[in-house]
Amino acid sequence: MSQLANERVAYFNGKIVPESQVLIPFRDRGFKYGDAVFDMTRTFGHKIFRLQEHVDRLYKSLAYLKIDPQLSPKEMIRLSEEVLERNLHLIGKNEDYWLGQRISRGVGESFSGTENAGATVIVECSPLPLKHRAPLYRDGIDVIVPSVRRTPPDAMSPRAKTHNYINLVLADLEARAQDAEAWAVLLDQDGNLCEGLGSNVFIVSGDRLLTPRARFVLPGISRQHTIDMAERIGLPFAEADIDLYDAYTADEMFLTSTSLCICPVRSINGRTVGDGAVPGPVTRQLIDAYAKSVDFDFMGQYLSHLS
Repeated sequence: MSQLANERVAYFNGKIVPESQVLIPFRDRGFKYGDAVFDMTRTFGHKIFRLQEHVDRLYKSLAYLKIDPQLSPKEMIRLSEEVLERNLHLIGKNEDYWLGQRISRGVGESFSGTENAGATVIVECSPLPLKHRAPLYRDGIDVIVPSVRRTPPDAMSPRAKTHNYINLVLADLEARAQDAEAWAVLLDQDGNLCEGLGSNVFIVSGDRLLTPRARFVLPGISRQHTIDMAERIGLPFAEADIDLYDAYTADEMFLTSTSLCICPVRSINGRTVGDGAVPGPVTRQLIDAYAKSVDFDFMGQYLSHLS
Protein backbone atom coordinates (compact mmCIF):
# COMPACT_ATOMS: atom_id res chain seq x y z
CA MET A 1 0.00 0.00 0.00
CA SER A 2 1.30 3.48 -0.86
CA GLN A 3 2.26 5.84 1.96
CA LEU A 4 -0.64 8.22 1.16
CA ALA A 5 -3.89 6.65 -0.04
CA ASN A 6 -7.16 8.14 -1.31
CA GLU A 7 -9.00 6.19 1.40
CA ARG A 8 -8.53 6.47 5.14
CA VAL A 9 -6.28 3.78 6.59
CA ALA A 10 -6.32 1.99 9.94
CA TYR A 11 -4.09 -0.34 11.91
CA PHE A 12 -5.65 -3.80 11.99
CA ASN A 13 -3.98 -6.76 13.73
CA GLY A 14 -0.40 -6.01 12.74
CA LYS A 15 -0.80 -4.02 9.52
CA ILE A 16 -1.90 -0.58 8.39
CA VAL A 17 -4.47 -1.15 5.66
CA PRO A 18 -7.29 0.75 3.88
CA GLU A 19 -10.38 0.97 6.09
CA SER A 20 -12.33 -1.14 3.58
CA GLN A 21 -10.02 -4.05 4.42
CA VAL A 22 -10.70 -3.89 8.17
CA LEU A 23 -13.09 -6.84 8.36
CA ILE A 24 -14.14 -8.19 11.76
CA PRO A 25 -15.16 -11.88 11.96
CA PHE A 26 -18.76 -12.23 13.09
CA ARG A 27 -17.56 -14.51 15.89
CA ASP A 28 -15.39 -11.77 17.34
CA ARG A 29 -16.40 -11.26 20.98
CA GLY A 30 -16.50 -7.50 20.54
CA PHE A 31 -19.36 -7.98 18.07
CA LYS A 32 -21.02 -10.89 19.86
CA TYR A 33 -20.94 -9.60 23.43
CA GLY A 34 -19.52 -6.08 23.49
CA ASP A 35 -16.45 -7.72 25.04
CA ALA A 36 -14.08 -4.93 24.04
CA VAL A 37 -12.68 -1.60 25.14
CA PHE A 38 -11.85 1.59 23.31
CA ASP A 39 -10.62 5.12 23.80
CA MET A 40 -10.83 8.27 21.71
CA THR A 41 -9.03 11.57 21.56
CA ARG A 42 -9.17 14.38 19.02
CA THR A 43 -6.78 16.65 17.20
CA PHE A 44 -6.56 20.42 17.50
CA GLY A 45 -5.22 21.89 14.28
CA HIS A 46 -4.11 18.33 13.36
CA LYS A 47 -2.16 17.92 16.64
CA ILE A 48 -3.22 15.13 19.02
CA PHE A 49 -4.70 16.10 22.39
CA ARG A 50 -3.34 14.26 25.45
CA LEU A 51 -2.67 10.96 23.69
CA GLN A 52 -0.64 9.65 26.63
CA GLU A 53 -3.56 10.17 29.05
CA HIS A 54 -6.02 8.52 26.69
CA VAL A 55 -3.76 5.50 26.16
CA ASP A 56 -3.20 5.25 29.92
CA ARG A 57 -6.98 5.11 30.40
CA LEU A 58 -7.26 2.56 27.58
CA TYR A 59 -4.83 0.23 29.37
CA LYS A 60 -6.74 0.60 32.63
CA SER A 61 -9.90 -0.46 30.76
CA LEU A 62 -7.98 -3.42 29.30
CA ALA A 63 -6.77 -4.41 32.76
CA TYR A 64 -10.33 -4.20 34.14
CA LEU A 65 -11.59 -6.60 31.43
CA LYS A 66 -8.39 -8.73 31.53
CA ILE A 67 -7.69 -8.30 27.80
CA ASP A 68 -4.08 -8.46 26.59
CA PRO A 69 -3.54 -6.47 23.36
CA GLN A 70 -0.01 -7.87 22.92
CA LEU A 71 1.18 -4.28 22.43
CA SER A 72 2.80 -1.98 24.96
CA PRO A 73 1.36 1.49 25.64
CA LYS A 74 4.41 2.96 23.92
CA GLU A 75 3.72 0.88 20.79
CA MET A 76 0.04 1.90 20.89
CA ILE A 77 1.04 5.56 20.96
CA ARG A 78 3.44 5.09 18.04
CA LEU A 79 0.80 3.32 15.94
CA SER A 80 -1.79 5.97 16.75
CA GLU A 81 0.55 8.71 15.63
CA GLU A 82 1.36 6.84 12.41
CA VAL A 83 -2.30 6.19 11.55
CA LEU A 84 -3.11 9.86 12.05
CA GLU A 85 -0.15 11.00 9.97
CA ARG A 86 -1.19 8.78 7.06
CA ASN A 87 -4.72 10.23 7.10
CA LEU A 88 -4.12 13.95 7.60
CA HIS A 89 -3.90 14.70 3.88
CA LEU A 90 -7.56 13.69 3.51
CA ILE A 91 -8.97 16.58 5.59
CA GLY A 92 -8.79 20.37 5.26
CA LYS A 93 -6.87 22.81 7.43
CA ASN A 94 -10.03 23.76 9.36
CA GLU A 95 -11.01 20.15 10.01
CA ASP A 96 -9.86 17.69 12.64
CA TYR A 97 -10.03 14.01 13.50
CA TRP A 98 -11.24 11.73 16.22
CA LEU A 99 -8.39 9.25 16.83
CA GLY A 100 -9.21 6.00 18.57
CA GLN A 101 -8.03 2.56 19.59
CA ARG A 102 -10.42 -0.42 19.77
CA ILE A 103 -9.45 -3.78 21.26
CA SER A 104 -11.71 -6.82 21.65
CA ARG A 105 -10.94 -10.13 23.32
CA GLY A 106 -10.95 -11.57 19.80
CA VAL A 107 -12.49 -14.63 18.19
CA GLY A 108 -13.33 -17.47 20.54
CA GLU A 109 -15.79 -20.33 20.86
CA SER A 110 -15.75 -20.32 24.67
CA PHE A 111 -18.80 -18.51 26.05
CA SER A 112 -16.77 -17.32 29.03
CA GLY A 113 -13.98 -15.91 26.87
CA THR A 114 -11.28 -18.01 28.52
CA GLU A 115 -10.34 -19.60 25.19
CA ASN A 116 -9.79 -17.30 22.24
CA ALA A 117 -7.36 -16.72 19.39
CA GLY A 118 -5.99 -13.43 20.73
CA ALA A 119 -7.12 -9.84 20.80
CA THR A 120 -8.43 -7.93 17.81
CA VAL A 121 -6.67 -4.54 17.71
CA ILE A 122 -7.73 -1.56 15.61
CA VAL A 123 -6.41 2.00 15.54
CA GLU A 124 -8.52 4.34 13.42
CA CYS A 125 -9.56 7.93 12.88
CA SER A 126 -12.62 9.70 11.49
CA PRO A 127 -13.44 13.38 10.85
CA LEU A 128 -15.11 15.31 13.66
CA PRO A 129 -18.75 16.21 12.90
CA LEU A 130 -17.99 19.93 12.99
CA LYS A 131 -20.80 21.11 10.69
CA HIS A 132 -23.46 18.96 12.37
CA ARG A 133 -22.53 20.13 15.87
CA ALA A 134 -21.77 23.77 15.05
CA PRO A 135 -25.27 25.00 16.09
CA LEU A 136 -24.67 23.70 19.62
CA TYR A 137 -22.17 26.50 20.23
CA ARG A 138 -24.53 29.13 18.87
CA ASP A 139 -27.73 27.90 20.55
CA GLY A 140 -26.61 25.64 23.40
CA ILE A 141 -27.46 22.00 24.06
CA ASP A 142 -30.94 20.93 25.12
CA VAL A 143 -30.58 18.19 27.74
CA ILE A 144 -33.29 15.65 28.54
CA VAL A 145 -33.05 13.38 31.57
CA PRO A 146 -34.54 10.01 30.52
CA SER A 147 -36.19 7.38 32.73
CA VAL A 148 -33.28 5.01 32.00
CA ARG A 149 -30.82 5.06 34.92
CA ARG A 150 -27.07 4.62 34.60
CA THR A 151 -25.77 1.13 35.37
CA PRO A 152 -24.62 1.35 39.02
CA PRO A 153 -20.89 1.06 39.71
CA ASP A 154 -21.39 -1.91 42.00
CA ALA A 155 -22.70 -3.81 38.94
CA MET A 156 -20.09 -2.62 36.41
CA SER A 157 -17.70 0.26 36.81
CA PRO A 158 -18.36 3.16 34.40
CA ARG A 159 -14.68 4.07 34.69
CA ALA A 160 -13.87 1.37 32.11
CA LYS A 161 -14.57 2.56 28.56
CA THR A 162 -16.08 -0.59 27.05
CA HIS A 163 -18.00 -1.33 23.86
CA ASN A 164 -21.05 -2.23 25.95
CA TYR A 165 -22.94 1.09 25.54
CA ILE A 166 -26.50 -0.26 25.46
CA ASN A 167 -27.43 1.43 28.75
CA LEU A 168 -26.38 4.82 27.35
CA VAL A 169 -27.83 4.15 23.90
CA LEU A 170 -31.27 3.34 25.35
CA ALA A 171 -31.18 6.58 27.33
CA ASP A 172 -30.20 8.55 24.22
CA LEU A 173 -32.98 6.95 22.16
CA GLU A 174 -35.54 7.93 24.79
CA ALA A 175 -34.31 11.54 24.87
CA ARG A 176 -34.24 11.85 21.08
CA ALA A 177 -37.76 10.44 20.80
CA GLN A 178 -38.84 13.60 22.62
CA ASP A 179 -36.45 15.95 20.80
CA ALA A 180 -34.34 14.74 17.88
CA GLU A 181 -31.57 17.21 18.74
CA ALA A 182 -31.55 16.64 22.52
CA TRP A 183 -28.69 15.10 24.48
CA ALA A 184 -29.41 12.64 27.28
CA VAL A 185 -27.90 12.99 30.74
CA LEU A 186 -28.76 10.02 32.95
CA LEU A 187 -29.43 9.86 36.66
CA ASP A 188 -27.53 7.43 38.85
CA GLN A 189 -29.17 4.86 41.13
CA ASP A 190 -29.71 7.54 43.81
CA GLY A 191 -31.37 10.08 41.52
CA ASN A 192 -28.36 12.32 40.98
CA LEU A 193 -27.07 13.57 37.63
CA CYS A 194 -24.52 11.16 36.22
CA GLU A 195 -23.31 11.34 32.60
CA GLY A 196 -24.41 11.10 28.99
CA LEU A 197 -23.40 9.16 25.91
CA GLY A 198 -19.75 10.16 25.83
CA SER A 199 -20.19 13.33 27.88
CA ASN A 200 -19.70 14.60 31.42
CA VAL A 201 -21.92 17.29 32.96
CA PHE A 202 -21.03 20.35 35.04
CA ILE A 203 -23.15 23.02 36.72
CA VAL A 204 -22.26 26.48 38.00
CA SER A 205 -24.08 27.32 41.21
CA GLY A 206 -23.24 30.69 42.72
CA ASP A 207 -19.47 30.91 42.70
CA ARG A 208 -18.89 27.14 42.58
CA LEU A 209 -18.33 24.65 39.79
CA LEU A 210 -19.79 21.19 40.47
CA THR A 211 -19.66 17.85 38.65
CA PRO A 212 -20.82 14.32 39.59
CA ARG A 213 -18.49 12.16 41.64
CA ALA A 214 -15.93 10.14 39.67
CA ARG A 215 -17.13 6.79 41.06
CA PHE A 216 -20.38 7.11 39.10
CA VAL A 217 -19.03 8.27 35.72
CA LEU A 218 -16.34 7.72 33.15
CA PRO A 219 -13.89 10.43 34.27
CA GLY A 220 -13.29 12.05 30.92
CA ILE A 221 -9.90 13.45 29.95
CA SER A 222 -11.71 16.63 28.88
CA ARG A 223 -13.55 16.59 32.22
CA GLN A 224 -10.22 16.58 34.05
CA HIS A 225 -8.80 19.24 31.74
CA THR A 226 -11.81 21.45 32.56
CA ILE A 227 -11.21 20.90 36.28
CA ASP A 228 -7.58 21.91 35.73
CA MET A 229 -8.75 25.08 33.97
CA ALA A 230 -11.10 25.90 36.86
CA GLU A 231 -8.18 25.67 39.27
CA ARG A 232 -6.07 27.82 36.95
CA ILE A 233 -8.61 30.67 36.93
CA GLY A 234 -9.33 30.35 40.65
CA LEU A 235 -12.87 28.96 40.37
CA PRO A 236 -13.94 26.90 43.41
CA PHE A 237 -14.66 23.32 42.34
CA ALA A 238 -16.07 20.17 43.93
CA GLU A 239 -17.31 16.71 42.99
CA ALA A 240 -20.80 16.37 44.44
CA ASP A 241 -24.20 14.69 44.31
CA ILE A 242 -26.23 16.90 41.94
CA ASP A 243 -29.96 16.24 41.84
CA LEU A 244 -32.59 17.74 39.55
CA TYR A 245 -33.30 20.56 42.01
CA ASP A 246 -29.65 21.59 41.73
CA ALA A 247 -29.82 21.38 37.94
CA TYR A 248 -33.07 23.36 37.67
CA THR A 249 -31.73 26.13 39.90
CA ALA A 250 -28.20 26.25 38.46
CA ASP A 251 -26.83 29.48 37.04
CA GLU A 252 -25.07 27.68 34.19
CA MET A 253 -24.62 24.16 32.86
CA PHE A 254 -22.31 22.66 30.27
CA LEU A 255 -21.15 19.31 28.90
CA THR A 256 -17.60 18.21 28.28
CA SER A 257 -16.43 15.53 25.85
CA THR A 258 -13.48 14.66 23.66
CA SER A 259 -14.96 16.27 20.58
CA LEU A 260 -16.93 19.13 22.15
CA CYS A 261 -14.34 20.07 24.79
CA ILE A 262 -16.78 22.40 26.58
CA CYS A 263 -20.25 23.17 25.20
CA PRO A 264 -22.97 25.22 26.97
CA VAL A 265 -26.35 23.74 27.89
CA ARG A 266 -29.39 25.89 27.07
CA SER A 267 -32.10 23.88 28.79
CA ILE A 268 -32.74 20.77 30.87
CA ASN A 269 -36.10 19.01 30.58
CA GLY A 270 -37.48 22.08 28.83
CA ARG A 271 -36.38 24.49 31.58
CA THR A 272 -34.03 27.30 30.58
CA VAL A 273 -30.75 27.15 32.48
CA GLY A 274 -30.06 30.35 34.43
CA ASP A 275 -30.79 33.49 32.45
CA GLY A 276 -30.47 31.65 29.15
CA ALA A 277 -27.11 33.14 28.15
CA VAL A 278 -25.15 30.88 25.77
CA PRO A 279 -22.49 30.55 26.97
CA GLY A 280 -22.81 31.94 30.49
CA PRO A 281 -19.95 34.05 31.87
CA VAL A 282 -18.26 31.25 33.84
CA THR A 283 -18.64 28.78 30.96
CA ARG A 284 -17.14 31.41 28.66
CA GLN A 285 -14.17 31.83 31.02
CA LEU A 286 -13.57 28.10 31.03
CA ILE A 287 -13.90 27.84 27.24
CA ASP A 288 -11.33 30.63 26.84
CA ALA A 289 -8.96 29.02 29.35
CA TYR A 290 -9.34 25.61 27.66
CA ALA A 291 -8.71 27.10 24.21
CA LYS A 292 -5.63 28.95 25.47
CA SER A 293 -4.25 25.81 27.07
CA VAL A 294 -4.45 23.84 23.81
CA ASP A 295 -3.54 26.88 21.69
CA PHE A 296 -6.64 26.36 19.56
CA ASP A 297 -10.01 28.13 19.26
CA PHE A 298 -12.23 25.04 19.16
CA MET A 299 -15.43 27.06 19.61
CA GLY A 300 -14.47 29.29 16.68
CA GLN A 301 -13.71 26.17 14.63
CA TYR A 302 -17.21 24.83 15.23
CA LEU A 303 -18.91 28.17 14.57
CA SER A 304 -16.99 28.60 11.30
CA HIS A 305 -18.87 25.54 9.99
CA LEU A 306 -22.33 27.09 10.43
CA SER A 307 -24.24 27.11 7.17
